[in-house]
Amino acid sequence: MSRLLEIRTRRAHLMASAAVERERIRAQLRAWEAPFALADTGICAARYLRRHPQWIIGPIVLFAVLRPRRALSWARNGVIAWRAWRWVVRSGYLRVFAMRLTA
Repeated sequence: MSRLLEIRTRRAHLMASAAVERERIRAQLRAWEAPFALADTGICAARYLRRHPQWIIGPIVLFAVLRPRRALSWARNGVIAWRAWRWVVRSGYLRVFAMRLTA
């Protein structure tokens, strides 16, 4: 009978320590609640814009109509930046940089 009592006591102790651990983890995760909520809002906004691209295209077209020279300049710079990005990705520099960060 004492073996059963020992098992019950150990079980009660383990359950109490598990409750303490859960509360400790819950307290640590509370600090991450606001950043995760912000990231979740950003992801939802990006998904919305992906489903409704007119909210991105409209201001771009309006900008191009109202300021065509500046829009052409920005477009040229955008193409240059895009080509530079593609060159970096294809050349493997990002992989080397990532390997240096993790080493």
